[in-house]
Amino acid sequence: MPNAVKLPHKLDRKTMTCQAVIETPKGARSKFDYDEESELFRLAGLLPEGMSFPLDFGFFPSTKAQDGDPLDALVLHDEPIPTAALVAVRLIGVIEADQTEQGNTVRNDRLLAVTTCCSHQYEQVTEVEQLGKMFVDHLTKF
Repeated sequence: MPNAVKLPHKLDRKTMTCQAVIETPKGARSKFDYDEESELFRLAGLLPEGMSFPLDFGFFPSTKAQDGDPLDALVLHDEPIPTAALVAVRLIGVIEADQTEQGNTVRNDRLLAVTTCCSHQYEQVTEVEQLGKMFVDHLTKF
């Protein structure tokens, strides 16, 4: 993982494991965001017809990225994980990204992780290269 990437502060660096909260399940078109004020998840957007989230999308609690939001998590698991679920994950890589809003560009990386519990498909994955070049290319384009 590149040195410039911020990592969750509750990360076990020996096993590269920590906790993530799922906002939007894999396969969903509806985008959900956690609202700190209400402590609930709110509908924040809808992807165009024919598009869906390729992985479970969420965040790492008690973190803050350059954009002011918690660090983003893209989580691989055999089945979609429901909104608001807390899951144990192992970090395997990062998609480095910039985000531009109102003319300001900030770093907004997505940390790629696999669940550490109950996955038959991803339990042995320890680095992003094991997912294959085509998978990573498609994910980067999303």
